[in-house]
Amino acid sequence: MLFQLRLLAYRLLKPFLWPVSRVVAIPRPTLFVGPGSAQRLCASLGQLGFRRVMIVTDAVLVRLGLVEPLRRALEAQGIDVAVHDGITPDPTYPVLQAGYEAVMTHRSDAILAVGGGSAIDAAKVIDAMVVTGKGPTRLIGMLRVTKPMLPLFAIPTTAGTGSEVTVAAVVTDPVAHVKAAVIDPKLVPMAAALDPELMRGMPKPITAATGMDALTHAVEAYLNRWPHAETGRHCTAAVRMIFGNLQRAYEDGTDLEAREAMALASFYAGLAFTKAYVGYVHAFSHKIGGMYGVPHGLANAITLPYVLDFLKDEPRARDRLAELAVVIGAGAATEPRDVLAQRFVDRVRELNRAVGIPEKMAALAPADVPEIARAAMVEAARDYPVPKAMALGESEALLRRMQA
Repeated sequence: MLFQLRLLAYRLLKPFLWPVSRVVAIPRPTLFVGPGSAQRLCASLGQLGFRRVMIVTDAVLVRLGLVEPLRRALEAQGIDVAVHDGITPDPTYPVLQAGYEAVMTHRSDAILAVGGGSAIDAAKVIDAMVVTGKGPTRLIGMLRVTKPMLPLFAIPTTAGTGSEVTVAAVVTDPVAHVKAAVIDPKLVPMAAALDPELMRGMPKPITAATGMDALTHAVEAYLNRWPHAETGRHCTAAVRMIFGNLQRAYEDGTDLEAREAMALASFYAGLAFTKAYVGYVHAFSHKIGGMYGVPHGLANAITLPYVLDFLKDEPRARDRLAELAVVIGAGAATEPRDVLAQRFVDRVRELNRAVGIPEKMAALAPADVPEIARAAMVEAARDYPVPKAMALGESEALLRRMQA
């Protein structure tokens, strides 16, 4: 009973947040795009007058040699550069603390995040820790970054999270095994470079999972009940580009045209969900990722078609899915809405199969289903303007269908 009352309270309060989401100013990074754009971004840091820059990244990218050219480009501008490569997937509080100490020791005046969503998210939180003196637990939630950030720049090496443009950073509690978000417009980087040359060596599984992550962002933002003037265009552009380029990038990692298109699609999807939010796919995958360590993009990719199956009969969601089917060339606007909606869901499953995404969630333990279902319902009711609310039984049934 208390659980149901909690959900009801969240749902009653949520409409009052929509006007807030429309008036809060969200900055947009200056964007460098195309081969060589990472080098151009590095050159701009010297022109902006920074003298002590910390590169926040992971050890794999350092080992692959992707970071060294960026370090040299910064040094060529007369910048004192340090590299902190201690970021791990789904960064935990100790990982963030180590990054904070590195920035403080170096006395950095700017931070350059290089890597996937984990590296960029970590850099955001580390930056916030430096300027506020707060630990990660005190930053979780909305608008907790009470001071201006150190200038933050981002060079994503995956095309999926859109973290280079979003107001959020996801961190993991290593004890409770849960993920939570730091949300504040101050987290948006000043500038970002979408350089396909840095993505050409991305392994196939990461290409697939991050690409489907971007698709999830665009689709959930498009279905949600908080429309904004420009989010629809960003969503449809991202969906069109992902369906047109993800399989190409997966099959040929050296296809720079496809890589660049995927990077832009991820950026557009990030712009969209920053304002229109995400939904049940993320609510489930946040809990699954926290409990089992399943990469976020992979969890989203597996979960997406199951959530779309649940939503497709709700009139608004059905019409939106039908529109997306037309966008990707899966039908004509004159066809019945329900037929088109089902066709889009089918195409999502087909794309998953084409890029090697498993149909079932192997890590999902039957005994954990009730806990995951309840956590997902709370997160969605509290945070997301979803087009249709799930009952607890529906949430559990969806998870059981996902079990391997």
